[in-house]
Formats: sequence, structure tokens, C-alpha cells
Amino acid sequence: MASVNKKNIVPCLAWVKQGCAKRNPDKVALDKEELKKVIEKSQEKLKEKEDLLDDSDNENEQANMEEGDDFDQAVKKAKQMASTIKKEKTSQTSGKRKSSENGEEEDDVVKRYGLDDYDEEEPPSDLMSGIGGLTPFASNDEDPYITIKEEEDSDDEDFVLKPTDNLLALGRVTDEAAILEVYIYNAELNNLFIHHDYILPTFPLVLEWMDYDVAEDQPGNFVAMGTMEPDIGIWDLDVVDSLEPVAVLRGDQQQVKKKKKKKMEKRETLSQGHSDAVLDLSWNHHVRNVMASASADRTVCLWDLSKGEVASSLKHHEQQVQCVSWHPEESQTLLTGSFDNCAAVIDCRNPSENVKKWKFTGEVERALWNHFNPFNFLASTDKGMLYEVDVRQDKPLFTLSAHEEGVTGVALSTQIPGLLVTSSPDKHLKVWDIENSRPSLVLNRNLRMDVLHCVNCNPDHPFVFAVGANKDFKVWDIRESAAVRGHFLQRMPAALARECDEDDQDLGPEGEEALGAMAGLRVQGDDADDAEEEEMLTGDRKGTPIAANNENEESKKKKKKKKRKKKNLDL
Repeated sequence: MASVNKKNIVPCLAWVKQGCAKRNPDKVALDKEELKKVIEKSQEKLKEKEDLLDDSDNENEQANMEEGDDFDQAVKKAKQMASTIKKEKTSQTSGKRKSSENGEEEDDVVKRYGLDDYDEEEPPSDLMSGIGGLTPFASNDEDPYITIKEEEDSDDEDFVLKPTDNLLALGRVTDEAAILEVYIYNAELNNLFIHHDYILPTFPLVLEWMDYDVAEDQPGNFVAMGTMEPDIGIWDLDVVDSLEPVAVLRGDQQQVKKKKKKKMEKRETLSQGHSDAVLDLSWNHHVRNVMASASADRTVCLWDLSKGEVASSLKHHEQQVQCVSWHPEESQTLLTGSFDNCAAVIDCRNPSENVKKWKFTGEVERALWNHFNPFNFLASTDKGMLYEVDVRQDKPLFTLSAHEEGVTGVALSTQIPGLLVTSSPDKHLKVWDIENSRPSLVLNRNLRMDVLHCVNCNPDHPFVFAVGANKDFKVWDIRESAAVRGHFLQRMPAALARECDEDDQDLGPEGEEALGAMAGLRVQGDDADDAEEEEMLTGDRKGTPIAANNENEESKKKKKKKKRKKKNLDL
């Protein structure tokens, strides 16, 4: 990953499929019993302090009485004399009571209005014991004295998830903090807004969604996070305001404390977990309690999530392991990529013998299986190269110079065969067609987001991709490009194809206004990019000229607005 200076970085992100999250997520809060225990405990502490103060006062008073008996007796005699004088004066003036202006006697006024203790100060109230009196009702709706009830807040409505909502979890790093943010994305309404977030203790590097609950062995909604630390945190996305992950897969702390020697030839055996940063994660969809992790300590750990322990540690790479991916159909087959310029496919049933490697030009940045062809996988390197490999062959099916710099993001469409999106520190996002292992460039865009770190496809919407970069992140439906629509129209599902029918131009200023924040993603490239796209557009249309008739253009724009009217997605 390229080094960066500015701190609004989104280095990792992960989509959550529709229907996997709770409709109404839970909130962390103390119940009545817990609150009662807290109050009682505080009252006990206060009472103990008061008793200690009373005991010390009594001891001081007794000591003073013993030392000054003569003085106290003299004071007592003086008080008795003053009391006798006061009684005599009162008896002399008892018959001379003053009357008020309205005829009432002064004593009657004093009694009537309770003025005897008017100047006396009230004793301080016990704040701890008064909490119950201050908050007798959990909400205003339960208070019978409040007749005007609170109206439903729009924020409450946004808090509840719809069946058509996707969640997008992403790690963000700013000057102030590292944060795990959870966004709601709705393709039908084209809404994108933050739902909740969590404060992180360190820099996030990778997110992997899974539905395995490590505590109850039941389906749930979780993300595992790899960071600069050797530990792996598992966060429950259905719990809001949580201060810490629900579980932590601990690294080998003893190995972390040991300093690495430069001349060390043999690596030390890991007893538990990693001893360095966790660079990638992959959850096994077929064996749900298993997750693989790649680390800078040159190992791959296979975790048994039901026990929170390492079941096996793989050491088939000579350098840091950058990426790891389980096979989409074979539960025992694992793909890994390393800084030693090699990608490897390993059978985890017998990892010491069943390993096959391929060597590439440059350090392997990303490696993933082609889920449309289970024998093939894709690998990218820091030299900007992209490869497709058939595991049954020794040489790659194709070798492609995809970017000027490293290819740090590689994502296949979830439903459209051959649709591949790549991202790079060269600031460009590219759309490729790799069907039949014959790669062709469909679209090249400079997103003006500085260095691009990662890209991921929405599991329910095959043309919607999320991109993380040095300058925030973007969610983009790449069908906004006429090149993409025209090239993949025949492979689209019927519903998506109807939406794109007769849209044969990139959207202009009017279209951008209708698209809201989508227009921010539709950034014009440099002259070379525009010329390249013009050539691709001509090729995709097979020489069909664009109608010059103004009426036809206006009708197309109206249809475009009507079909693809969108709400603002600005973050």
C-alpha cells in the first residue's frame, strides 16, 4: 500500500448483502437492574465515607470535652442566665402585640404563612438517592403529566433498515482518529448515508464480512478487521454504540515483544496467532467456523472461530503474505499471494505437500478467484501487471500491463461474466472485459480522489462498485458510462437492460444534475483518456453514427431523466 500524507484515508471496505442485517439494530444501554446496582454501589460508598466523617467528628468532640470541662461549665452557666433574662422580657411584653395593617395579629401571620423557619437553609439533597425521583419514567410517552407526545423523528426512520438496503462497512483514518463506519446504501432510492460508527484503537487494513457468530454459533452480521496490530477484531454490525469488538483473535504477544534480528535465517514457530500486522482476511463460506488470515510475519493462519484459536499455520511463502482467498466452491482450497512475487494454491487438508506456485513480475498485491470459472484466478502486482491463471496450467492465460503503478484493487462483478474493475495508486479506475481470457479495456477514469486503495462490488447490484482512496470514498454505478452500458448490454439481466435501453451517450450537465453526487464520480479525464474513450465508444457502437437531430437528442435526455432520476449521494 502506497504511503500517504493526508489523513482522510479509506484503506478498506466491505459490502453486506441485503437481508443479512437486523431491521432494527440493537443499541448498547444499561438496563434497570444494572442501573440499580450502580446506584446502590455508589450509595454504599457515600455512606461509608459519611460514617468515617461522623466517627472522626465524635472523636474530636470527645477529646475537646475532656480537655475543656471548666470552660464548658462556664459557658453553660452563661447560657442559663441569658435564657432567664429572655423569659422575663417576654413575659413583660406579652400583652403588647402589634397588629398588621389588615387587622391580623403578628403571631397569626407568622403561623399562617409558615415564617418561623423562613431564614433557615434547607439541608442539601442526596443526589444519588434522588435519581429515581428525577427520572421516574423511561420516556415522555410514559409520563401521564406530559400530554403532548413527541413526534417521530426522521432520524428514527432512517435508523431502521429496509429490505432493499445494503450496508457498506469501511475503515477510515483521519488526523483525529481511526474509525469503522457503517453506511446504508439503497440502489432504488439512490441513498447513501452513515448509519453508525465505532472508534478504533489502530489503523485498519482489511475488512472481511461474515455471518458466523463466534459466541452462539448462529448466523449474524459481523466484520473481521485486520490492523497494524497482530490481533484480529470481530465487530457486530447489528450493535450500535459498542466500544469494543465482540471477540478478538489474539496474536502471539511473546513473539511480538521479541526484536527481529536482521541476520536471522530461520523464522520462529508461531504458537498462537500472528506476530505482525494482519494484511488480508478470507472467511470460508462452506466451513463457516474457519477463517484464513495473511500477515506481514510471512505466515497464513487458519482460525477455528468456534474456539478462537489457530488450527493451522502455513509457512509456504518466503516474504510477507499480502492476500488470501478461499475457493468459491472447494472448501479446502486456498489462494495466497506474497511479496516473494509468488501466488500459491494450497490444499489445506495436506498443506505440506499439496502446494502449487506461480512466479510473476513484482510483488503480488491482490489475488482472487474467478467465480465464473472455478479453475481460474486473477493476480495483480506492484508493477501494474495483471494475470489470469488456470490452476491446471503452469503459465498464465494472459499477462496484461493494466496500470502505470501497482494494481491495489481488483474486483469482479457479482453477476456479469467478464466484468472486472481495477484501481491503482496512479489515481485511475479501469473497467475491463476479460471474458474468454481476452482482456479489453472498456473504460478508464481518473476519479480525482488521489491514490486509490481498494475496490469492491455490491453483492446485489452487479454494476455498483465502492472505491476507497486517500480522499474519502465513492460509490459508483458504472452504467453511467455509455461505454460500459453498450459493451455489457447483452450480458445484463433483462431488468437492468431495460433501464439502459436507448441510453447511448454519457450523461451531460443536465444528466449530472439529475444524478446528484453520482455526477461527482463522473469526472472528466485528461485529453488522452477522453480520446481513448471516444475510440472505445465508436468501437462499441460498431460505427453507428450519433443522431445529430436536436429533437432526438432532447427526447433521449428526457427519457434519460425519467428512467434514471436519482437523489443526491453527496457524503
